[in-house]
Amino acid sequence: MNILLLGATGATGKLVLKELINNDYNISIVVRNKEKIEADILNNKNIEIIESNILDMSENELKNLIKTSDVFISCLGHNISFKGIFGEPKKLVSDSLKKICKLVERENIKPIKFILMNTSGNINHDENEKVSFFHKVLLFIIRTLVPPHLDNEMAANYLRLDIGQKNDLIQWVVVRPDSLINEDKVSKYSLYSSPTRSALLDAGQTSRINVASFMCELIKNNSLWNTWKGKMPVIYNIN
Repeated sequence: MNILLLGATGATGKLVLKELINNDYNISIVVRNKEKIEADILNNKNIEIIESNILDMSENELKNLIKTSDVFISCLGHNISFKGIFGEPKKLVSDSLKKICKLVERENIKPIKFILMNTSGNINHDENEKVSFFHKVLLFIIRTLVPPHLDNEMAANYLRLDIGQKNDLIQWVVVRPDSLINEDKVSKYSLYSSPTRSALLDAGQTSRINVASFMCELIKNNSLWNTWKGKMPVIYNIN
């Protein structure tokens, strides 16, 4: 199986890449700068490294990637800096996702699976998720003042509303961790269709390595994939 991973140099993306390597997949990663890649990854024969970004790639370049990839994983995000949060591209995640999906649909290239890392702060309206009035006010402020949150919402909503749950070419899962933390080992975690607590007022914790483990399990386990395809599972650490 061939995997295309976006955001492989990020805090969670690095862990996803290691999980994929441990499972002997053929992997392509798209990175802006190869200098951020560790030597053992640069020399790994099962990894193709493309120094670019999806938004800058030509349609032919992207089409060739799609032809050779079965699963797409996006761990794309915005750097935690003033430029990363407020600079361009403000729609990095959603525009990259749309570019891939639109090309797949228009060219009818091949069926793909798409796993998108998102956030528990994003409401899944398919599940009729309810939040408090104060939560709604805070969410409006964050959506207005913090462009990366709106970008995450737009990406998930594109899959949910435009691609939908019955697309012949694109199946998808949106993974929603709560507050991300760093841990050295995979631990027990729980999965829910909707948040069991307020992501803004009573956030839980999710380790990045657990997110990476779950994403790889989605690839390996067809039953797990069928359980969550077209949905937005929330993942929490079990304390």
